[in-house]
Amino acid sequence: MLFRLGVTQTYFDASEDERSAVHPAILRAFDDLGERFGVRVLGTLDDDRLQTGAAGEWISYILADAPDLAAAVRVVDLLRETRIGSHRLWRYLRIDARVGRPLMFGNC
Repeated sequence: MLFRLGVTQTYFDASEDERSAVHPAILRAFDDLGERFGVRVLGTLDDDRLQTGAAGEWISYILADAPDLAAAVRVVDLLRETRIGSHRLWRYLRIDARVGRPLMFGNC
């Protein structure tokens, strides 16, 4: 399963104080996915160094092994449930999950 995350324009339009509250909220939301949801993170990628501003597409990725579709939904729900003041995390980030089977080539 591949979780894709993107930063919204709202994040970049926010005040410095508001933006500084987002980072701890992200860390809190995505802490210990294995213990909470049975999701084993296989790897991550953040390609923010080669972009500026709100990404038109996705900029961060979490490749994971999830026990079932319900676990993937619970990870996506993190943005719906995590609060930053009077807002939810989805004000600043977006997320989706791609589910598929292993590719028939390019595997070790």
